[in-house]
Amino acid sequence: MLNDERSARAWLSALPEWNVQAGERLEKLITLLTEENSKQNLVSTGSLDLIWPRHIADSAQLLPHSPRETCSPWLDLGTGAGFPGLVIAALRPESKVHLVESRARRIDWLTRATLALGLENVEIHGDRLESLSSFPVRVVSARAFAPLNKLISLSERFSTADTLWLLPKGRSAAHELQELGGWRHMFHVEQSLTDPEAGVIVGNIGRPAKRGMKG
Repeated sequence: MLNDERSARAWLSALPEWNVQAGERLEKLITLLTEENSKQNLVSTGSLDLIWPRHIADSAQLLPHSPRETCSPWLDLGTGAGFPGLVIAALRPESKVHLVESRARRIDWLTRATLALGLENVEIHGDRLESLSSFPVRVVSARAFAPLNKLISLSERFSTADTLWLLPKGRSAAHELQELGGWRHMFHVEQSLTDPEAGVIVGNIGRPAKRGMKG
C-alpha cells in the first residue's frame, strides 16, 4: 500500500512513464499547488503532508489500466485541483488530455499550472459538463465528481464501445457499482493502491439497457 512519500515515489519511479522530466513536472506541480492552496482551498491542508500518496500516486495509479497507445484523447471530469488530470498529462505529455472544470477560480488555477508546467497536451474546458459539445474519447476519468449513475448519464455521450472508464470512488466504489442501473456495462472494482478501503471502478459501457435492468 502506498501510504507515505517514500513508497509513493518508489512506485512512481518504476512506471514506464517515469523519467527525469516527468519527475521535475510533478515536483513543480506540488510546489505550485502548495503555494496556491494558501489562497484557495484546492485540497485539504492536512493532505499536503501526504501529497505524494494522496494525490500524485492516487492519480497515477490509473495509468497501468490504460496503455499509452489507447489512452488519447483522455477526458477528466471535474478536474478541480488537477487530480487526476494534470498528473496524467504530466506523465504522458504525448497524450491529449481534456480537463473539464466549471468553477472560475479552479479554471484560473488549472490554466496557470498548465502553462507553468509546459503541458501543451492539455485543453481546459471551463464550463459545466452539460454544456460541453460531445466528442469521442478513449478514456474517461473522474475523481469525486458525481455518483456513478449521474456521472455516466452526463458523460456517456463521449464514450464509444472502446472507451475505458477509470473512476476512483473511494470507499463507495463497490456500493455504487452494485446500485448502478439502466446500463449494459463491463465494470469491476480494482483495489486502490493508496487506500486499503478504497476502490477504482474500471471498465466499459454499452447503450442503456431496458428500464429496470441492471448492468
